[in-house]
Amino acid sequence: MTDLELTQLTRRLAKQFFNQAYPYEARFNRRLRTTGGRYFLGDHHIEINPLMLSEFDEETLVGVIKHELVHYWLHVHHEKPDHRNPHFKELLQRTGGLRYAPVTSKRRTTTSGRLVYQCKKCGQLYHRQRRINVRRYVCGRCGGRLGLKH
Repeated sequence: MTDLELTQLTRRLAKQFFNQAYPYEARFNRRLRTTGGRYFLGDHHIEINPLMLSEFDEETLVGVIKHELVHYWLHVHHEKPDHRNPHFKELLQRTGGLRYAPVTSKRRTTTSGRLVYQCKKCGQLYHRQRRINVRRYVCGRCGGRLGLKH
């Protein structure tokens, strides 16, 4: 699917489910990793993660587009286009959009960081993505010295 076909699909869904024209652009953005799509408040365009189409079916893609169109519809009608808004939740349910995007293969699968520090006194583990100064920081449980676990 090309960006032009995505824009046409988005316009068709906006007319069908929101009874409103969507004169803006929709395009794929392969840099998106943890989200299905984004709606931009400034120029109203929508970006979609291409993995929503390649790893899942077209129904998932349509659900993500509907989600972004709910953001658009609320913003145009001068309401808060955020996920906590009760109007957002109600409109999303009424149109059949996805509340959450499915997990893709590009999303990080580990919740712990790459570095593991261990207390030399009590053995408590600390997972971090960035290095920490072991001379400055101590264990939060017992106050012992930390060391990089190999």
